Amino acid sequence: MLIDTHAHLDYDEFAADFAGVLERARAAGVERIVTIGTSVESSRRAVAFAAEHAMVHAVVGIHPTTVDEAGADDHDFLRELAAASRVAAIGETGLDYHRLPDDPEQVAGVKSRQAASFRQQLALAANLGLNVVIHQRDAWDDTLSILREYTGRLRGVFHCFGGTPAQAEEVLALGHLVSFTGIVTFKNGATVRETAAAVLADRFMVETDCPYLAPVPFRGKRCEPAHTRETAVAVAQARGETLEAVAAQTTATAQGFFRLG
Repeated sequence: MLIDTHAHLDYDEFAADFAGVLERARAAGVERIVTIGTSVESSRRAVAFAAEHAMVHAVVGIHPTTVDEAGADDHDFLRELAAASRVAAIGETGLDYHRLPDDPEQVAGVKSRQAASFRQQLALAANLGLNVVIHQRDAWDDTLSILREYTGRLRGVFHCFGGTPAQAEEVLALGHLVSFTGIVTFKNGATVRETAAAVLADRFMVETDCPYLAPVPFRGKRCEPAHTRETAVAVAQARGETLEAVAAQTTATAQGFFRLG
């Protein structure tokens, strides 16, 4: 059994053949999918999918790159959505400095708004007793700095982890987890494979981040939850372990982190 711990099932790419996507996931041994919200509307769709499909669980949140599109009441709406029975965590939330404006004053404003939203969602998670799915891109130090404010109050998973073993150790030392995508199968994914080999067995999970980052041999095509298997195979090879061992351990870790029962 495998769990795809990070998918975006509400995206338009899956609308035409959603039933087939779920069927192919089951056929590949992926028995549970965690679908991730990136805005209030996206989170609403995630909650609806989880209510309709027994193999799907929802995570609700506001992605850092959608913060400026959020309404004044969106964090209140998020709190309401988080009360749904099949919501497994808050997210994805975090910081993303990859595409910032050229104007320094605008940069400061973007960073400030992202940090405020991140803190609001971390506080919500801590108050509700939920964990957090974290997005971090080109904002390593600031992300860890904010997370340290919540040490002992919640756990996070750094999804789509692409950092070094030393960076992974920083995350683990704070009590958090990392998760690997299809990047672990890429030719330029040597660092990710090194990290996957080094991380403690109970401190990582696997995901697709679909429809993005399709693993080899599906590169260039739409990624989907069934491809979790290819990621798990690559992680197992990097660690010198069997697919069955990695599947069992990552499933147990995901069930505990997302409280899937």
